Amino acid sequence: MATGNEFKIGDIVKLKSGGPDMTVQRWSSLENAYYCQWFAGKKLDNGSFKFESLELVRSEES
Repeated sequence: MATGNEFKIGDIVKLKSGGPDMTVQRWSSLENAYYCQWFAGKKLDNGSFKFESLELVRSEES
């Protein structure tokens, strides 16, 4: 079970199944999921994703 410590705000992640790079905005303990934002063309989009469905692309510390 995810605790919210797996990724940091600002980390770049993507879905394990593919898709665009997304920026972690916050952890939701109510949803037990990460809230992420990404651009779909020029449109800013967002969504909540379970830790198990995400993989780290690069850390905000990189």
